[in-house]
Amino acid sequence: MSKSMIGYILSLATLAVAIWLGVSVGSVKVPISTLWDTGTDAIATNIVWKIRMPRVILAGLVGASLAIAGAAFQSLLKNPLADPYTLGVSSGASVGAVATLFFGISVPFLGMFTLPVFSMVGALVTMLIVISFARLVDRAMKMETIILTGIIFSSFLGSVISLMIALTGEELRQIIGWLLGSVSMRGWSYVQMALPFMVIGSLLLWLNRRELNAMLFGEERAQHLGVDVKKRKMMILIGGSMLTGTAVSVSGTIGFVGLVVPHMTRLLFGSDNRHVLPLSFINGASLLIICDLVSRTIISPTELPIGVITAFIGAPVFAFIFFRQRKKGGA
Repeated sequence: MSKSMIGYILSLATLAVAIWLGVSVGSVKVPISTLWDTGTDAIATNIVWKIRMPRVILAGLVGASLAIAGAAFQSLLKNPLADPYTLGVSSGASVGAVATLFFGISVPFLGMFTLPVFSMVGALVTMLIVISFARLVDRAMKMETIILTGIIFSSFLGSVISLMIALTGEELRQIIGWLLGSVSMRGWSYVQMALPFMVIGSLLLWLNRRELNAMLFGEERAQHLGVDVKKRKMMILIGGSMLTGTAVSVSGTIGFVGLVVPHMTRLLFGSDNRHVLPLSFINGASLLIICDLVSRTIISPTELPIGVITAFIGAPVFAFIFFRQRKKGGA
């Protein structure tokens, strides 16, 4: 059995266990049989179908989106430290979303999709600015340059968000609660809002899986292999930004998922993007469902922001990857 096949079996099994735990465990323990048992009491059915199931699905979608976007950015930039968080894309998406909440923007023909659309635009614009600025500073676009540029723009955009928070009135609680990162009390409407964009973004990246493999050998080599590098890069950037923007718009800023999951996937199951992208998608969903479960049960009945849990996991992994890269570079 191939390494990738083992990866799919293990990843899908982990996802199934994560969903089971996410639905069953909580302040009220509910058996998973509630999903199909029509004889279950109404309270248990409501807990599962109106509270826990939409929360688990949304957490899975957000985790999957951030992970597959991180995998694509890492392959595109040939940089294991690239992810929506470290590149400043999450901050750009946050500015788009906070500005929408702050100014009360509602575009009639977009309706409930106004927030994710503005968040996606913020993410894409930030991604393009970060890459352009990094290229301007350093033609070779070294790892340190891109990460440092991302951090600079993240800091700047963070100050823009702080300014809007300082000037806000009634929207303050909504903005602060959203910025902390959570999938709590979102409901099916958020799943419906996010799903179309997440499907389109994931498909855009999936359709470019072979081109991402070719670009790992350098843009010039990829061009010789018949890849339209400029067009494909734009498609990947749009897909990754769409996923990041949508994830941020429904859950707030959740860091490190796009860094940790693709890196661990490559480490365990190889670096072929035909498998890295779907495996990152599945494992990202599992990770965030489990992190959300921990965030709502570890100090129950109080809930921790989900971003706190992912940061506890992600920060040491980030340090490990950075140390490994520097050691490799110095060897």
